[in-house]
Amino acid sequence: MALTGEVLWTPPPDVLETTEIGRYVRWLREERALKFEGYDELWRWSVGDLEAFWRSVWDFYGVRAHTPPERVLAAREMPGARWFPGARLNYAERILTPSGDDGEVAIFAHSQTRAPFELTFGELREQVARARAGLRRLGVGPGDRVAAYLPNVPETVVAFLATASLGAIWATCAPEFGPRSVIDRFGQLDPKVLLAVTGYRYGEKHIDRRAEVRDIRRALPTLERVVHVPYVGGAEDVLPDSVGWEELLSEEEPLRCEPVPFDHPLYVLFSSGTTGKPKTIVHGHGGILLEHLKNLGLTWDLRPGARLMWFTTTAWMMWNALVSALLLRSAIVTMDGNPLYPDLAFQWRLAEQTGATMLGVAPAYLMACRKAGLEVGREFDLSSVRQIGAAGSPLPPEGFDWVYEQLGPDVLLNIGSGGTDVCTGIVQGSPLQPVYRGEISGPCLGVDAAAYDERGRPVVGEFGELVIRSPMPSMPLGFWNDPGDRRYRAAYFERFPGVWCHGDWIRFTERGSCVISGRSDATLNRGGVRLGTGEIYAVVESLEEVTDSLVVHLEDAEGGPGELLLFVVPAPGTELDERLRSRISATLRRELSPRHVPDAIEAVPSIPRTLSQKKLEVPVKRILLGARPEEVASRDSLLDPAALDAFAAYARHRSCEDED
Repeated sequence: MALTGEVLWTPPPDVLETTEIGRYVRWLREERALKFEGYDELWRWSVGDLEAFWRSVWDFYGVRAHTPPERVLAAREMPGARWFPGARLNYAERILTPSGDDGEVAIFAHSQTRAPFELTFGELREQVARARAGLRRLGVGPGDRVAAYLPNVPETVVAFLATASLGAIWATCAPEFGPRSVIDRFGQLDPKVLLAVTGYRYGEKHIDRRAEVRDIRRALPTLERVVHVPYVGGAEDVLPDSVGWEELLSEEEPLRCEPVPFDHPLYVLFSSGTTGKPKTIVHGHGGILLEHLKNLGLTWDLRPGARLMWFTTTAWMMWNALVSALLLRSAIVTMDGNPLYPDLAFQWRLAEQTGATMLGVAPAYLMACRKAGLEVGREFDLSSVRQIGAAGSPLPPEGFDWVYEQLGPDVLLNIGSGGTDVCTGIVQGSPLQPVYRGEISGPCLGVDAAAYDERGRPVVGEFGELVIRSPMPSMPLGFWNDPGDRRYRAAYFERFPGVWCHGDWIRFTERGSCVISGRSDATLNRGGVRLGTGEIYAVVESLEEVTDSLVVHLEDAEGGPGELLLFVVPAPGTELDERLRSRISATLRRELSPRHVPDAIEAVPSIPRTLSQKKLEVPVKRILLGARPEEVASRDSLLDPAALDAFAAYARHRSCEDED
């Protein structure tokens, strides 16, 4: 059996001739007289000479600025770094400028609501020009907010690019969100225009959202117009007192992209909103343009002719990354609906149909395919796939094995972790780095990532706080409506002044690879042994009798070991009896440590997750400590709105037992 850390893939001999990062390394040698022996040396330069590195990315990708920058980095303190001052550009212009590929497919649209179709780069540009003209007629201009209650469909991409071209500011929520979650987000932005659908299909089920749209409109007093994007079809696909999509696109107008400062707001992304109102994270035109060119090009190997497929809703930063593939003239696959419909193999089948070269999936999806015994390498022609990407949660070592068993030795398994906060990866792989079983290959170029102990000292070989020690162009401009950046500073810079503290628990190895074991605020600490929740999940969920799990540690105020509680969702047809409890405990004892054998193991119908599949460990912990579910999370932001009920019932039961 393979060991954790064992090399499963190494860069091929021709990597410098066949990949974008190889082309970049050759360019650095020819144009900058810089020679690097490998990725580690290249990374050290990228974080050691920030100005030279980011200027090289700008020049390598030929970023167009209407006004050139005065310099690369005017101030490097965090927060407050000032990138490319004086530069005026527009994110959307990079996508919308003709480049001789008008007939090439830009978007492969797949949905359970309507038939598939394709949109070429020429058609995309024409629709954006029309949508831009329509938004102008509605009074949208630079700095105005345009909000979208839309699924992952081409119209959403068109509306976003039209908004960006005007210098207006974009924000989106998936129609899976209920009114409260949407209002908590959009209500902070005072939007002028809202785009919405009346519903969608999720598998075979029709989801009507007309009542939700009505409630959202009533709660946003600054709204001047609503644009109805027809989607489900039929006589009931109507929003009263709205502008129709066809009307919005009814007039032609020359396409122009408003030049804006490098740090002009492009869009607002939202945190999960599981504890209070979501953070309103503002990202800028220049920072996102430069970071996504670097990350998607050099790391995901996207280029003209490549095709990116990654299932995401419009509520996750992966949607923003998906759209940015168009910056590199790569095609994208937009998907809307149930990603497991009509069966578990749907995403592999679609990858075959669309010829995806980069396929992104959730780690939980890979493990579900493995557990179900799917043989995707035999059932589908996946010869177009050069990379498999996975992010959102840790992938157990067995997941690495399954990918290489199914897809063979030539595919790069690129595991990454980043987030909404920086709208990119922080640690991940690339074509220049080996793949280590059960590990992430290392920090991304230009990302000065490290692990800090409690005293703010870098550590290697042990878990610590994931930090970023130098500024990045895609770090937020701030939070919307946050005078003095008080909330922004508290969110990332309070723990270690001048250093970005991301909130993940990470261990770097001597060779630079790393393991993330969960959120640092959910890290377990019993008897002086700290262990991330992700390591427990990897062990427990490898058992065929367990579908999902969640663990929380209730600390002892007097310094004792506290109480470790494990909640599991038994596999269909399986009962959580004493035999299974004993097996779980024995497996954790053997694989991890005796200190991490749970004090109690309980069955629940489902594990509470956000719509982007993140487990709600801290909110569950707060419920077990006495908080009401409505105090810790908005049900509208959960994949299963009823998932917290079982934990609330368990907390009440424990409270009654304590009173007795």
